[in-house]
Amino acid sequence: MLYTIDTDICVIGAGHAGCEAALAGSRLGYRTVLFTMNVDSIAMMPCNPHIGGSSKGHLVREIDALGGEMGKNIDKTFIQSKMLNISKGPAVHSLRTQADKAEYSRSMRQVLENQENLTIRQAEVTDILTQQELQEYLRTDLCSEASQNGNDSPGGKPRVAAVRIHTGTIYTCRAVIICTGTYLNARCLVGESITETGPGGMQRSTWLKNAMDRLGIPLRRFKTGTPARMDGRTLDYSKMKIQPGDPVVVPFSFSTDPADVQIEQVPCWLTYTNEETHAVIRQNLDRSPIYAGIIEGTGPRYCPSIEDKVVKFSDKSRHHVFIEPEGRSTNEVYVDGMSSSMPDDVQQQMYRTVPGLENCVIVKNAYAIEYDCINANQLKLSLETKTVDGLFCAGQFNGSSGYEEAAAQGLIAGINAVNMIRGREPLVLKRSEAYIGVLIDDLVTKDNREPYRMMTSRAEYRLLLRQDNADLRLRKYGYEEGIITQNQYEYVCFKERKIREETERLKKSRIGAAASNQEILASLGSAPLKTACSLAELICRPELSYEKTAALDPDRPALSKDITDQVEINIRYEGYIDRQKKQVQQFEKLEHKKIPASINYDDVGSLRNEARQKLKEFLPSSIGQASRISGVTPADISVLLIYLEKNRGRKM
Repeated sequence: MLYTIDTDICVIGAGHAGCEAALAGSRLGYRTVLFTMNVDSIAMMPCNPHIGGSSKGHLVREIDALGGEMGKNIDKTFIQSKMLNISKGPAVHSLRTQADKAEYSRSMRQVLENQENLTIRQAEVTDILTQQELQEYLRTDLCSEASQNGNDSPGGKPRVAAVRIHTGTIYTCRAVIICTGTYLNARCLVGESITETGPGGMQRSTWLKNAMDRLGIPLRRFKTGTPARMDGRTLDYSKMKIQPGDPVVVPFSFSTDPADVQIEQVPCWLTYTNEETHAVIRQNLDRSPIYAGIIEGTGPRYCPSIEDKVVKFSDKSRHHVFIEPEGRSTNEVYVDGMSSSMPDDVQQQMYRTVPGLENCVIVKNAYAIEYDCINANQLKLSLETKTVDGLFCAGQFNGSSGYEEAAAQGLIAGINAVNMIRGREPLVLKRSEAYIGVLIDDLVTKDNREPYRMMTSRAEYRLLLRQDNADLRLRKYGYEEGIITQNQYEYVCFKERKIREETERLKKSRIGAAASNQEILASLGSAPLKTACSLAELICRPELSYEKTAALDPDRPALSKDITDQVEINIRYEGYIDRQKKQVQQFEKLEHKKIPASINYDDVGSLRNEARQKLKEFLPSSIGQASRISGVTPADISVLLIYLEKNRGRKM
């Protein structure tokens, strides 16, 4: 007799995407089951031991602004923190923290275990059942109950109704979110040695591929890799350059008290490869699975192995190598910058040519990992599949890379699974309002032939999408969706008002060329005033700031630093910000021009064959999205606009 359990949302995989998806669904009041191959792998960090970094720090801040958990969790478990790119403008400032990997995983698991409406289940999901398939399995009165959870879609598309685990138990549900990361049909490669396993030696998932094939969702192979872990006691740090954390730590979460993150930090270290290292690699390229043709999957362009670096950047005499501790209670260190899949003996020889690593002892070999994922052009912007209603996908299963990209997708997929159940419109963030919007739009719209990595250069409006204003941009959406509390939202409204009031006050407050003012300016190394000017104009001087002009501003109100930072940025970059806002207005005109789902592109005359093919494949929802599809030219967009205008109001 079949054993069935009824729930609302099933999340497959408990990595960074799965954790955020499960928390979103359960926090919004829906019974959620989080399936994992091993509960000890929850929120595991199988590769680098850090959260954030260039552009990725923006994603973590946005996750937090929407009500996600990653920022809060890393604030509790980091061992070092640095703000990157501080010599540049605020658009590219990005927070990066070293994590205590074991503590990060334990802390996230504790949050999940104590979340109302959430159940953790250690089991391999072997099948995803549609409504019709569920009825064939059960053939009992339960079919009537399950029908209430998810009837076939009006358009004839199949609708998700259940998952089945390896023991045969069936969980009926109304939505499924696939977050298998790099576990699906994974295999790890170290030279000629191939092990059919997931990352970190964890069990891989195998059966789900059959379900995807049956549901008509094709998979492809991607590859990523990780460097060796070493016993830190065997390294000579005197030959390396110390990399300390910032003296004043800035938290990731807008909810974290800054005083709580001023902790004793653990240093990282910098060393370099050299010509001897590169010679060892060149002599053994035929033994690398990458160059021997053993690896089938495509690897990430922006996170290459050391073999790739040596071959593709042959003019470079050295490459950075960062030694990063994996936690406070372990001697294990991560050798960032030397990802590899070379054989064991070559790795030993290669690493020992690096200054400080001459006597290193490897605890865990570097390895490459191949896995199954989808081409995300099979998804809507909501991260629901186009072919099966109620089936969502998130994380590295969508062809992305990185913990932060995964967590962002998981949060959006979890929110939109709930919106689908409620019959509400999905949450779709625009490129002009969030890095998350850029990430998902790029995944769904572009033909990504390698693991996608977020970068600041991918965001057209990055001066507006700064990490420091993520709460101002996105808290309202988290509140509207029901994850952000009333108090959190009210504080953002208060913050917005104070920023606006103080900015206007500084523009109106004028000071003259009195001797006392000239003395203050001289003490600050600033030129004297010839005529009266506003405090806002003074703040724009490179050598001055909001804080430094306090002595010239006796009427200044007492405001928190998060407010005064925004005031200073708004004043200093006002012209650039206004220019980008105008660009956004033009961009949104195209985004608001919707393309009917029923359009037949074969009826659009004068459309080039390549454009017709791509539009049929991606099925864009707006003219703006269509314009970003590779192979669709501005001329094709003009043809499409004319067609839509001629047929406005008609059934297509």
